Amino acid sequence: MTDIIETSGLTKRYGRSRGIIDLTFTVEEGETFGFLGPNGAGKTTTIRTLLGFLRPTAGRAAIGGFDCWRQPTDVKRLVGYLPGEFALDPGLTGAQILTYLGNLHGGVDRAYLLSLIERLELDPTKKFRDYSRGNKQKVGLIQAFMHRPRLLILDEPTGGLDPLNQQEFYRMVAEVKAEGRTTFLSSHNLTEVEHTCDRVGIIRDGRLIKVDAVHTLKELQHHELSLVFVGPPSDTWFDGLPGVRSITPGAGHDLSLTVQGDLGPVIQVAAEHDLVTLSTREPSLEEIFLRYYAGSGASGLPTTQPVATE
Repeated sequence: MTDIIETSGLTKRYGRSRGIIDLTFTVEEGETFGFLGPNGAGKTTTIRTLLGFLRPTAGRAAIGGFDCWRQPTDVKRLVGYLPGEFALDPGLTGAQILTYLGNLHGGVDRAYLLSLIERLELDPTKKFRDYSRGNKQKVGLIQAFMHRPRLLILDEPTGGLDPLNQQEFYRMVAEVKAEGRTTFLSSHNLTEVEHTCDRVGIIRDGRLIKVDAVHTLKELQHHELSLVFVGPPSDTWFDGLPGVRSITPGAGHDLSLTVQGDLGPVIQVAAEHDLVTLSTREPSLEEIFLRYYAGSGASGLPTTQPVATE
């Protein structure tokens, strides 16, 4: 398939501060590509460099065959963009904003625009200043989708959305893919990327750690369990169970487990030993990365820094 995004050695430095370092990856036409990393990893810097808002220190990037820095106007004709922080004239209504932006694109399909407004349950008569964070995000999503761009670039697209609108967003992305168009989706949310994407690139500290199929996210996911029993527990109860990565005795009748994957076997064994309470927590992405790359170099990267591109 044709690659719609191509980067080679893409680097952006801010003086002595880290930006992004030597990013090399491609995104195929028609796929949904997740760009995953904790806050501050370099996701927004990458996007702003792709769109020509920032000039790279080194390397190159192209969208649809157009150089992102030398041909930014051609690039922007192909793209629907949602920035991580979406701000517009606070005195305009949602309808006025969408009309204005639609005219900049040379006009949009009115019926499709109205369907997006209805699906995301946006009141277009309110002024932008009166919208909640979630409703401002809806305006941002609608303006990115409404002209049916060849490539969507979305920076943290579900921030502020309630669960029902998140599900609607997932359906919108699936429709884009079904039409053969491409989505590049930046996120720090594992679940969001797993729901929507075919492949994922993982970035940390400005460097690309891995590019692979989205199912590899299961390698990262785990749960922290806290269990309380009637009597003193034994950590041997959970020895050999699939997915159990660590067992930590607590004070009194407590036990803490780190479990990757299905919790069923652990819960079944716990119930057989007079379990009183069980609580579970999904760690933050930064915690997951710190655990996943523990024992690597000082930067937190694997010492060999392999990048799988297929």
